[in-house]
Amino acid sequence: MNGSSCSLLFVHCSLTVARYTGPREKIERRLGEKLFLKGERSHSPKAAIVRKPYPPGMHGRSRASKPSEYALQLRSKQKVKNIYRLLEKQFKNYIKISLSSKKEPYEAILNKLEHRLDNIVFRSGFAQSRDQARQLVSHGHIVVNAKRVSIPSYEVKIGDIIGVRENSMSSPFFNNFVVAWIKSYEPPVWISMDKEKLKATVIGRPVMEESGIKADDLQAIIEFYSR
Repeated sequence: MNGSSCSLLFVHCSLTVARYTGPREKIERRLGEKLFLKGERSHSPKAAIVRKPYPPGMHGRSRASKPSEYALQLRSKQKVKNIYRLLEKQFKNYIKISLSSKKEPYEAILNKLEHRLDNIVFRSGFAQSRDQARQLVSHGHIVVNAKRVSIPSYEVKIGDIIGVRENSMSSPFFNNFVVAWIKSYEPPVWISMDKEKLKATVIGRPVMEESGIKADDLQAIIEFYSR
C-alpha cells in the first residue's frame, strides 16, 4: 500500500493522533464510565470497561475511599475533557471564555464544545470517533461551505454546511465504509444530514440530553475552574 492509499484509508492503517497516544480505554476504566472513545468497539462486549469494570493497575480492584469534593470536580473535568479529546489548556480556555460571556453557562460551554468542526464531523456520522473525525479534518478531507478546512477546532456556525472534499469522495473510506455505517446512523436533532450526498447542515444549538454530558458534570467543572 502506497502513501496516498494509506492517507485515504488511514482509519485502517495506523490511527495515530498527535495529542494523546496512550490507551484510550484505560481513561474510561480510570474514570469508571464509558466515554465511547473507541467508536464501534465502545458499543461492543469487547470494550475494556465491560471486561474489566475497575481502574487499571495492581490496586484497581481495591475498594476506594470516599472521594473528596475536589476529587469529584477533577473527575468531571477529566471526563468531559477526554470525551471531546482536548488538552488541558484548550479545554480551560473554552470554560473561561464561556463563563466570561453573558450567556447561560451550561449552554455556552456546550456550544463551545459541540460546535468544534471535529465534533460536528463525528456527530454527523462521517466518523465513528472524535479521534477519527480529527484526522479526517486534519488530512484535508472535510469542507465547510464548499471550502476545505483543516483545523479541528474551527467553530462551525448555524447554517454552515459540512461535506467531504470532492477528491476524497471516491476513496474507499468514504465510498464504502462511511456509506455502509451511515445508513443506520441518526445525527442529533440540531444537525440535518443528507446521507446520499454526505452533507450535514447545522440547523440549531446542541441539546444537553443528546450530548451525553450531564448538568452535574458541567456544574462541577465550573466550580473547579472558579477556585
